[in-house]
Amino acid sequence: MAAHRKPSRRSLSGSSARTAFTIAVAGAATATGFDGTGHAAPDLTPAQVKAEVDKLYQEAEVATQKYDGAKEQADAAEQRLSTLRDEAARKTDSLNSARDALGSMAAAQYRDGGLDPALQLALSDDPDRYLEGAEFVDRADTRQAAAVAGVREQLREIEQLRGAARIELAGLRSRQAELKRDKKTITGKLDAARLLASRLSAAERARLGDGTGRAARSATGGRDGLAPLGSATAEAPGSRAAAALSYAYSKLGSPYVWGATGPEAFDCSGLVQAAYRSAGISLPRTTYAQIDAGRRVSRSELAPGDLVFFYSGISHVGIYVGNGMMIHAPNPSEPVKIAPIDEMPFAGATRVE
Repeated sequence: MAAHRKPSRRSLSGSSARTAFTIAVAGAATATGFDGTGHAAPDLTPAQVKAEVDKLYQEAEVATQKYDGAKEQADAAEQRLSTLRDEAARKTDSLNSARDALGSMAAAQYRDGGLDPALQLALSDDPDRYLEGAEFVDRADTRQAAAVAGVREQLREIEQLRGAARIELAGLRSRQAELKRDKKTITGKLDAARLLASRLSAAERARLGDGTGRAARSATGGRDGLAPLGSATAEAPGSRAAAALSYAYSKLGSPYVWGATGPEAFDCSGLVQAAYRSAGISLPRTTYAQIDAGRRVSRSELAPGDLVFFYSGISHVGIYVGNGMMIHAPNPSEPVKIAPIDEMPFAGATRVE
């Protein structure tokens, strides 16, 4: 009788491990609704893994800017809705006061309105005073008519305010739904990027330059040809640009958090917005709005403090510091740091004045 052997279990190693990892990444990508990401070949080199991770981070940043824009619109809609509700409440209080006044007038008329005016004149102990009173009643009737018209106008205005509030509320709910979708997209891509990046060893990550374990450059500068802070601010085109630079230098090493605008963590456009806010300038929230917030300058005209934008969809921004370098918030794998502007495809620059 032939012996029945138990099939031996083979450990996952080599190409089998790589295949299993790729299936896991592809599964994560499918689960989060990615388009064309996560389907890496089972024998990716470390450089190819790094390229896929960078691609996921860039896609996440596109979604982050969309999220930031929707969040800005939702916040504005919420503020407008609050203002409309407050105004409607004030007008309702005023309307209630006007209605009370009309009620008092009606009650007075009911008490005094049962006698014919001629009979009231005949029975009056003081005809002269009655005639003066009759003239007052005529004027009171005019005031009552005006009061009624005023109440009608207030009712119309309140209904308009309520209609506007209903529109704002619908817009707010739409933005909130959009935020939920964008958040799901962002977190999905970031999870897939982290899963993929975990394949690389610390040595490979450091060699490939993803920033893991690498200290941010000192705010005093001086490394790799980088101008120190004093030199950068001296070359800035104005005092506000210099102030924004000082703020950005002070945030080197701060963590990247999508949707964050400081003071402890930032995304790329959040860092730029916070830096110029510290200098007294209000910038829009998103990269694709920030690029139009100042005067466009060419790459050859760049000066410290200029905003530099990247990718065709204007999905990333940094603050130029001179010598071909910028301060930016890269992605969740790296803190706010100084990096060459050649790291990403340059899309344009703006000088905020």
